[in-house]
Amino acid sequence: MFVDSHCHINFEGLGDRLPEVLEKMRELQVTHALCVSVDLETLPSVLEIAEKADNVYTSVGVHPDHEDAKEPTVAGLVELAKHPKVCAIGETGLDYYWLEGRSIDEMEWQRERFRTHIRAAHQTGKPLIIHTRSSSEDTLRIMKEERAEVPGGVMHCFTEPWNVAEKAIAQNFHISLSGIVTFKKATDVQEVARRVPIERLLIETDSPYLAPVPYRGKPNEPAYVSYVGRFIAQLREQTDEEVAKATTDNFFRLFKIEQPVA
Repeated sequence: MFVDSHCHINFEGLGDRLPEVLEKMRELQVTHALCVSVDLETLPSVLEIAEKADNVYTSVGVHPDHEDAKEPTVAGLVELAKHPKVCAIGETGLDYYWLEGRSIDEMEWQRERFRTHIRAAHQTGKPLIIHTRSSSEDTLRIMKEERAEVPGGVMHCFTEPWNVAEKAIAQNFHISLSGIVTFKKATDVQEVARRVPIERLLIETDSPYLAPVPYRGKPNEPAYVSYVGRFIAQLREQTDEEVAKATTDNFFRLFKIEQPVA
């Protein structure tokens, strides 16, 4: 039994066929999913899915790529996080990949937004879902300055080298691996998959993106997290059952969700 710790099933292509998506999860033994918020404008669609599906949870946050989105406040995030199906703050973090000629100094708005989310996590006691791309040094620095280790959380869709993973783990964070780990050239991610302590490992799809082999290049969905888990089990020379149990237990423990009795 696997759990998808990060997906976007409210997005076009998944949200419009939700019953089929949930049924396919059941068929491939994926019991739960966390549908992650990327902005406040579409949050109602995320909450609606979580309210209708017992096995879907959600978060509140504004993605660092969404420059024109409504800006969150600490008080606003804290209030939204009171919803009974909200189990995390994010997705938040830093992304310098699309600088488009701008300097890193011009990305201060991202850094301030990131700090806002960390402060909301402190107040709510809910873990953070952190996105970092071409920005690991600043991400880790702000995490340390804002004491992100207190609420803790997860570095989602992790693609950085092991030394970055090691520093994040030292700050009380989990490492979540997506379908990228199954890609032939993803050697850094595969090294992380082998080395991360099993009690700090999560798996995800980030669907509808980044479908794992054998679905690479096709739309992704939560059911396919089972392929991620089985591939990681092979890398670690562990059984599918060992990786499934550990990552599932980690999910429920991190997000403080009552785990169903098997």
